[in-house]
Amino acid sequence: MTTRWIKNSLELLTVSEMYQADLGAATFGFSGLELMERAGTAIADAVQHRWGLRPVAILCGPGNNGGDGFVAARALADRGCVVRLGLLGDTAALRGDAEVNARRWTGDVYPLTPDLLDGVEVVVDALFGAGLAREVDGPARRMVDEINKRKIACLAVDVPSGVHGDTGEVLGAAPQADVTVTFFRRKPGHLLYPGRGLCGDVRVADIGIPEDVLEEIDPANFSNGPQFWRDEFPMPSAHSHKYTRGHALVSGGRELTGAARLAAYAALRVGAGVVSIASHPDALAVYRSGRPSIMVHAAVDIQAFTDLLDDPRLGSVLVGPGNGVSEETRARVLHALHASAACVIDADAISVFANDPQVLFDAIQACESDVVLTPHEGEFGRLFDSTAVDCSAGRLTRAKAAAKLSGAVVILKGPDTVIAGPDGRGVINSNAPADLATAGSGDVLAGLVLGLLAQQMNALEASAAAVWLHGEAANRFGAGLIADDIADTLPQVLQALRTALSVDC
Repeated sequence: MTTRWIKNSLELLTVSEMYQADLGAATFGFSGLELMERAGTAIADAVQHRWGLRPVAILCGPGNNGGDGFVAARALADRGCVVRLGLLGDTAALRGDAEVNARRWTGDVYPLTPDLLDGVEVVVDALFGAGLAREVDGPARRMVDEINKRKIACLAVDVPSGVHGDTGEVLGAAPQADVTVTFFRRKPGHLLYPGRGLCGDVRVADIGIPEDVLEEIDPANFSNGPQFWRDEFPMPSAHSHKYTRGHALVSGGRELTGAARLAAYAALRVGAGVVSIASHPDALAVYRSGRPSIMVHAAVDIQAFTDLLDDPRLGSVLVGPGNGVSEETRARVLHALHASAACVIDADAISVFANDPQVLFDAIQACESDVVLTPHEGEFGRLFDSTAVDCSAGRLTRAKAAAKLSGAVVILKGPDTVIAGPDGRGVINSNAPADLATAGSGDVLAGLVLGLLAQQMNALEASAAAVWLHGEAANRFGAGLIADDIADTLPQVLQALRTALSVDC
């Protein structure tokens, strides 16, 4: 096997950017035929590595994905594999490099009918690529449905046919793949649901496109991981003290006190040197009965809260968890945005502006410090449904539009959390386990962002790091996770991260 596989690449290329990469390769002397030959060889290598040389059906479409399929068929047949090739349409309609490779295939070409799958153990889906712009229908739809019905082992070329590479959305139908082989770089659709759930194991093949083409493309989308934010991640030094490590303030609610306590504890665990909770006198006893490492200050009214914000040592403030959808919460948000500290706006502090989001956006844009919004889908809709943001668009598109409109970094939470900055960058997270669907998990995440902002991380990098740490701690803990366990497991994650970053340096 000859393919070199690319691992841990940060950049995600949109469909149009991947077209640019292909064109850019030509300026370095790589022809389309050469790239297609390498792509098809990579597909054959992946099939053989996963399943051996079992009987395989290769389903080819009318474009370059089909051309890749013809190359893979030739390579597998040369290795002794029984190959049955089906084509959507007629070979006479093929053009360009796909036509050349169809002529190079000396085996039979069958029409795309379900009986093509009889007796085969593996199917290669090379029907449509990531840029498909219409719903899968006709013979292709029947084949996709048949693959899923029979539960045949499936390798998808680029993406499972029907999955859009930019959004992960399914256009009509798509096969469930065990493996997806893509080229040079992954696309957003490999990480965004529902596409992510259909791709199986995504493998990125090096087909010879030079890394230099990335400079011309200047990608704005990335997969989340330490490589993205490692240079910003705070490490205490021998000269650190509690205030150089950052002072974070959490706005505490009167009744739902657990939310603020979870957030404050997470901020402390992630490295903030001092964490305080601003509590109404009614709840002081509850907050003070908690962890002694978290300070509690009485804030009887908005003036008292503002006085706490005026502390010149304050690095970040969080408003929202358990605060209630009230005028008091609204006032705390607006006063926090007038302070000099970075601000995290979460939960109730988002919903309280549902009827007049522009008031919030104006305050964010007037703020001289970093601001992070942390909505889940429901809160996102409440805040942005009445704005120019197209709430029917894909998650990456929506999050980026919301960040640009609001002026804040937006963490659109979910199984495929998207972190978007006002500068147009987008980061997609992929390490979150299903166990995170538990009460208080979002409060912990807000606290992690708060703690990293207190340590002077930039907002986008702090948000991405917090989301990754959140998922990594949950993965490390495993089954039975509750929100409290995330921060308790964090020291193990941080120690492993610290060791890894030291080794990389």
